[in-house]
Amino acid sequence: MTFDEQSMDWLGDLLAEVAKEEIMPRFRSLGAGDIKQKTSALDLVTEADINAERVITAKLRQRYPDAFILGEEACETDGSLLGKLKDAPLAFVLDPVDGTYNFAHGVPLFGVMLAVVINGETVAGIIHDPVGHDWVVGVKGAGTELRSATNLKRKLSVAPPAPISSMLGAMSWQFVEEPLRSTFTRNQAKCKASFGFRCAAHEYRLIASGGAHFAMYNKLMPWDHLAGALIHQEAGGYVARFDGSIYEPHHLDGGLLIAPDKASWNDLRSALWAAA
Repeated sequence: MTFDEQSMDWLGDLLAEVAKEEIMPRFRSLGAGDIKQKTSALDLVTEADINAERVITAKLRQRYPDAFILGEEACETDGSLLGKLKDAPLAFVLDPVDGTYNFAHGVPLFGVMLAVVINGETVAGIIHDPVGHDWVVGVKGAGTELRSATNLKRKLSVAPPAPISSMLGAMSWQFVEEPLRSTFTRNQAKCKASFGFRCAAHEYRLIASGGAHFAMYNKLMPWDHLAGALIHQEAGGYVARFDGSIYEPHHLDGGLLIAPDKASWNDLRSALWAAA
């Protein structure tokens, strides 16, 4: 099975339709009972997450009845779903509201992320921005493009290689244990600047469009990274786990470093991990 432009258009329209109906009406309108903590005050779920995932899942099952669908909120209820992704002939991996902390606090930096996985390989990814009402779409072997609400399409490319001192990147070190946590926080000063949107959707979008150079993530949940990693690669970038190995859909650990190219990846790996 291949995912052609028509299939990707249908998936993109689905995410936008559900965002319009289930997510945006709740933005800055959530009541106290509509927001719940999962593991911490930084890890939240809202009625928008739950309802958007429910509707998207139902629509996907109608069109692709034999597909395996892995949604973040469904996995929160049944953790065994994670182990089924590796062997699924066709799977959709869904984050209904990436950046839930931002969404719950009225910050307009959140997105809907969907990855298509065939026989253990990510073949397509979509990041939909419900606020800007556009999409970043990557298809394996076909590149990455920005699609506007008026159907304008523009190819995206990562930033050209640059010295470490000129690089801007997203450093997600909050899930890193000591002593590596302190190493990262110290060494990020070697770069021009670092940022953290608390939203992988917008971080991947910025880097794939050349607005920043790199990102480092320690926690690997497939709904957070499969779509973005494929989008980054198709925009010309390089992705690997911390040890240099290939990132695959079933990986849940090992960290992830994304960079403009392999040489930049090696430079970042040396600079950010350097001992005091």
